[in-house]
Amino acid sequence: MSVAAPTQESEADQPPPPPATTRSIVKRLRFHVFVAVAAIGMAVYVTHGLWQQPYTNVLADNVGDTAFFEWVLSYGVHLLRDGGDPFFTTLLNTPLGVNLAANTSVTVYAILLAPVTVLAGPQVSFVTVLTLNLAGSAFAWYVFLNRWLARNRLSAAIGGLFCGFAPGFISHANGHLNWTSGWIAPVVLWWLLKLREKGRWLRNGAILGLLLGTAFSLAAEGLFFTALTGAVFVIAWSMSRTTWPEARAALPTVLAALGVTAVVAGAILAYPLYMHFAGPQTFKGTGFNQTHYAEDLASYFSFAQRSLAAKAGFGSDLAPNPTEATSFFGLPLMILVIASLIMLYRRADKGRRATLRALIVVGLVFMTLSLGPRLHYMGTETDIPMPYALLQNLPLFDSALPLRFALVLVGVIGIVLALTADVLLDREAVPQPAQTAFATAFVFALLPIFPLPLLYTQRAPEPAFIANRTWEKYVPDGGTLSALPFAINVAADGQRWQAYNMARGGRQFRIPDGYFLGPSEGGAEVKGRIGAVWHNTDWLFLRAALYGHITEVTNRDRANARNDFQYWGIDAVFLPQTITGSEGMLYHAALEIVATDLLGAPEKVDDVLVWRIRQGVDPVNR
Repeated sequence: MSVAAPTQESEADQPPPPPATTRSIVKRLRFHVFVAVAAIGMAVYVTHGLWQQPYTNVLADNVGDTAFFEWVLSYGVHLLRDGGDPFFTTLLNTPLGVNLAANTSVTVYAILLAPVTVLAGPQVSFVTVLTLNLAGSAFAWYVFLNRWLARNRLSAAIGGLFCGFAPGFISHANGHLNWTSGWIAPVVLWWLLKLREKGRWLRNGAILGLLLGTAFSLAAEGLFFTALTGAVFVIAWSMSRTTWPEARAALPTVLAALGVTAVVAGAILAYPLYMHFAGPQTFKGTGFNQTHYAEDLASYFSFAQRSLAAKAGFGSDLAPNPTEATSFFGLPLMILVIASLIMLYRRADKGRRATLRALIVVGLVFMTLSLGPRLHYMGTETDIPMPYALLQNLPLFDSALPLRFALVLVGVIGIVLALTADVLLDREAVPQPAQTAFATAFVFALLPIFPLPLLYTQRAPEPAFIANRTWEKYVPDGGTLSALPFAINVAADGQRWQAYNMARGGRQFRIPDGYFLGPSEGGAEVKGRIGAVWHNTDWLFLRAALYGHITEVTNRDRANARNDFQYWGIDAVFLPQTITGSEGMLYHAALEIVATDLLGAPEKVDDVLVWRIRQGVDPVNR
């Protein structure tokens, strides 16, 4: 097959490969270990700010998602200890609950890392998964390239390390355990390519089905992108006159294997998919604006903020936020990729040209999709419609953020870099001047996008009131407790305290609100939103915490709070000494004044202020 191996006809003309010697095996394994160590070293370098003090340091650019993933990692411990539904819970957003199948619940990570979560806390589990994701992505791409495309292991290493630490994935390392699971793509593509093996359709189809079923909870959106990428590539590759006979001959085997994949994956995902699309608290679309989260065309030729180029003053802020800078390859790398494709195409035989054409089609298709419904250029949204406008209301596409399609180009560029390095490392194939020119171009293209470590900041420490389980004196079994303000993406401490308590086991408490994706109110098709639908009391506390606004509390506010507290079933609320916000600590003094005006004088317990709530009675009118 021209994608990865010789055709059957050409195999007959070639001598069998020499048997591997012990020395060659050791040499190969030594290089594998070298790449693995390099990948782990790079990952630790990127995340070292969290490793220094995982309990108080937090990613500066995404405090909210860190809290959410710490929560789901702790929920895995709760599932193993106390049982429950992996895809739905009322511990969060009580009494309605949260559809975890419609969120990124990373259930597999939560179960596998449960011992770490119990022994060291979800803070350590979080940075462990983040670090291993980055390193594992680089190593998985290296192994994939080494097996299917590159002749030289060094070429595969160059491509693999680029894929693992490309600007887009460094950006998503700001809190996204799902999108940093970049290792899923090369593993899925590996088994997709193996589906054509005759006589092994049952085994290969079953393995791919198990893989898809496992990866669903880790990165459902990334899995969707990988499936689209595979489909676009195979269709584009098959349409060549050179490869069509091979594709037609492999079709029955591939279809049989895909049938097995569908059965196995369907059996594993029947309940998660039902919960995702039809379960309680599900929704249509996403809580984010697709037009806003579209890639700016200029960002492909710009440099990310966390890169050496940015340190030298050439960074760009074209991304909608620091966690969604998905392309930012820089002009030198884009020029190198185009020049490399021209060079590779001229040197390739017909079969390899079909592969390169399919690769180019994949790159162009996903680059176009990433631009969203309307073209953005240099920070300005234009009136020029883009093809994504035709797709944005279709199932699955309506839940995707367009700019993330740019991450597919990371794999495309990684493959081009590996193939180009293959040629350059063949001294007999390329003249010395050309080798020198391309090697210099590699340095100029890749050095500016070399990543800088993730930014980190301080967050509020866990209150002794929670850590020492003093809260149990104020909340009955199955009761509801909340920190002030109620948990939300920009003030998620309350969700963290619940997560840390879940990790320790024992009695648990429920909390209102929280940071998650859930349904909004009204309409035949309920749209998604970030967090719970706000109540009056939410805004009363949040306004004080975020802006320092001190509301003159009225009896109407107290009546609203009474109704809200009774709806949530709250038994007590508490105010820690410090409150973490998305851009620093929040206004403690203002929040204390408003809470005291609403609820009366608090109790000073350990290191927090506590207000007991009698449901239906408190707060009393004055």
